[in-house]
Amino acid sequence: MINLELSNKHEETFAQVMMLAEHMMRPYSRKYDKEEHTYPVEMEEVNKLIAGNRASATGKSKKPAADGTVVNGGNMGSVVGLFGLCWGDVGLFLGMPGSGLGNAAITAVGTPAQVEKYGGSYAAMCITEPSTGSDSANISTTAVLDGEEWVLNGEKIYVTDGDRADTLVVWATLDKSLGKAAIKSFIVEKGTPGCEVTRLEHKMGIRASDTAAISFSDCRIPKDNILGSAEVATDAEGRKKAFGGVMQTFDNTRPPVAAMAVGVARAALDMAQALLKEEGVELLYDKKPISLNAIQAELSELEAEWQAGRLLVLKAAWMADNKMPNSKEASMCKAKAARVGNHITLRCVALCQSLGYSEQHLLEKFARDSKIIDIFEGTQQIQQLIVARRVLEKSSSELK
Repeated sequence: MINLELSNKHEETFAQVMMLAEHMMRPYSRKYDKEEHTYPVEMEEVNKLIAGNRASATGKSKKPAADGTVVNGGNMGSVVGLFGLCWGDVGLFLGMPGSGLGNAAITAVGTPAQVEKYGGSYAAMCITEPSTGSDSANISTTAVLDGEEWVLNGEKIYVTDGDRADTLVVWATLDKSLGKAAIKSFIVEKGTPGCEVTRLEHKMGIRASDTAAISFSDCRIPKDNILGSAEVATDAEGRKKAFGGVMQTFDNTRPPVAAMAVGVARAALDMAQALLKEEGVELLYDKKPISLNAIQAELSELEAEWQAGRLLVLKAAWMADNKMPNSKEASMCKAKAARVGNHITLRCVALCQSLGYSEQHLLEKFARDSKIIDIFEGTQQIQQLIVARRVLEKSSSELK
């Protein structure tokens, strides 16, 4: 049975990360928000300080005990750490070396040799294309085997940390006519001929993190740089199967992304409550809702929504640590936490009125940063569709 209290180990991790967030991230939040595309050199020092927990950040965890004892390992450590780091600053966290979403993909489905070689790199994830948003099955970037090399051609957009990363995990199709079954992911080292960063995006939020467009033109990589098998899977009747292998990556990455929303929402709640307390408005937990004024009642509701998102994240991470299928739970926590995270930050801005909207405080920045969390790693609509398929036991073809 899941224990809703954090272990002493993870409580210590959270406390340490919160100190880093408060004293080594928050002081630079406004600087790098204004200086978009400027590399946050201070985050290298933060990264060194959390290097001991890097295994957690990449999703590694101990194997469940043979006697069935539950494990709170790497996945739980990852989300707990992200609660604190994104309480500090979402953009600065994303700009830290080794925190790329591609790292989770390599750890999830890479071979031992791939994990050893690239697991500690700064890996970005290349999925979205100009004509392909949430429909990952419609990938047009191609990968053709030529002797001992794969040749990649295509364009990717909205690649988080695509400029700063030293490794890319690229989704491409072996044969567009075969649909989902032919979509695979490949490891591409930055600097490989034919791989070029063509543009950096100017964004509303997470401005401390770069977002790039990358083109692949006859880009050749070693044959062994495919993640998973190059075979196009078929079922018992010989029908082509969906791209479950690459999609498993999302089961690993969605809980951490949801944890980012939990962190920034907590930051907004803490700051809003501190500002409102100075004006004589304080949330009183010992009062019945009917006895609260309108602002207190809304703060109470926002706290409850935040707690619901947080618990869903912890459950999805706990299931991953115990090797339990968590696709439904991963999408549930991403859908809930990302939605309420954006809602909470915006309402905190509104509740604090001019102080919330002004750059005098970071509340407006929290609201801007929170929106992307509801979009990347699968939009709100995609998460709800995945949950519906799992609950109703429908395939993607049966429920679109």
